[in-house]
Amino acid sequence: MRVVAGLADELVVVVVAVELVVARPAFEQVVAVVGRLGSGRASFRLEVASKRRRGGMTEHNAGRVALVTGGASGIGRAAALAFAGRGVAVVIADVDDAGGEQTVALINQRGGEGLFVHTDVTQARDVEELLARTVGAFGALHHAFNCAGIAGEMAPTADCDEENWDRTIAINLKGIWLCLRAEIKQMLAGGGGSIVNTSSVAGLRGFPGISAYSASKGAVIQLTRTAALEYAAAGIRVNAVCPGAIDTPMLAGLVRNQPELQAGLLALHPLGRIGTPDEIAQAVIWLCSDAASFITGQVLAIDGGWTAG
Repeated sequence: MRVVAGLADELVVVVVAVELVVARPAFEQVVAVVGRLGSGRASFRLEVASKRRRGGMTEHNAGRVALVTGGASGIGRAAALAFAGRGVAVVIADVDDAGGEQTVALINQRGGEGLFVHTDVTQARDVEELLARTVGAFGALHHAFNCAGIAGEMAPTADCDEENWDRTIAINLKGIWLCLRAEIKQMLAGGGGSIVNTSSVAGLRGFPGISAYSASKGAVIQLTRTAALEYAAAGIRVNAVCPGAIDTPMLAGLVRNQPELQAGLLALHPLGRIGTPDEIAQAVIWLCSDAASFITGQVLAIDGGWTAG
């Protein structure tokens, strides 16, 4: 906090809060102290300077760069297209080469700039190469959306085999951690940025039959909150989205030949429908924008009202 006092016929006090917003009791103490210096005809003005770091999207995004993992299909592809539609250069990472290249082709068709990098997010070397190629191609990293994930196999907890558990945790949790770690390092060097991790309503609520998936998504929430606290002062914002049932290839594979499961999922959403990938993408774009510059460490459920009750 910095206090600047000007003594003239009228005493004006300007309090500028840089790191912290000054609480009213503290401000009143300042007023009382400075008031004693004046003639009794003092007036006061409180100014809170919003400390914004580089990295938020605005109407003018030329030169900005976003990284989207899991960008070959579904929510990841929708987010990549949404970033590109706002003039942001986009790097798409996935193990699905054909899908990743198709996403780049869609970006190019719409006048954007995209790059696909084959990446296994469970492998530190792949993730490090991904960041190196991102910076090598575009010179910086401003935004990241960590969306790569799998549903895993459905089974009650006692029947979840070790292979399914290890694979689900490796992709959904370790993969996000590896990407988050590398993205933060780059953003620290670049002066800040914004990161959004993909969790799920299954990370907020218990859901029978997907213990590995639920565990991985719950852990992503805590990882997000921890990183947000650790790097807020460096101008890096970290948030998470928790989609409900979304019309993606993952959901289609989960409910295939299971009409009862599909009907049950639909019934969980008070809005009476499942969501679209673009609805999640728009929330991600907002979290990465200047409109959300005072938001970090938050978990946004985009679930048609599922978790409201």
